[in-house]
Amino acid sequence: MKIVVIQGPNLNMLGVREQHVYGPMKLEQIHGQMKDFAEQNGVEIEFFQSNLEGEIVDKVQECYGDANGIIINPAAYTHTSIAIRDAISAVSLPTIEVHISNIHRREEFRKTNMIAPVCSSSVVGFGPFGYHLAMIGMLQMMNEIKAAEEAQKQAPQA
Repeated sequence: MKIVVIQGPNLNMLGVREQHVYGPMKLEQIHGQMKDFAEQNGVEIEFFQSNLEGEIVDKVQECYGDANGIIINPAAYTHTSIAIRDAISAVSLPTIEVHISNIHRREEFRKTNMIAPVCSSSVVGFGPFGYHLAMIGMLQMMNEIKAAEEAQKQAPQA
């Protein structure tokens, strides 16, 4: 089982930028915790961060046939990127959107979300702990998919 974690623009500045909104944890620390959790659960995990929309689209597309699920924080592209939305829709993988802050309680422009409608679920406003919640949710989804596939294999063929 493989999960790809995709981080959008400015997330490389966590721990430096707007600590009153995003907290003091650096992206490397968040990834370290996710890696530990993945190892404890026998899951392969890959991390990717880019400030460039096209690179994020490319990474989502690379997940097709290579990953079982995506955890994505599209950051500012959440509110503007039809390209990332279309890429997520095209690969048709379980995808969980994560936002460190509660985007619904912030500026009006952040209430537009182009990404959520094509994701399996969203985790919003839990700070860095949201990534851990997304990992738990992704494992649950993968286990349900695996169980459904096994049941289908064992079902009598008509």
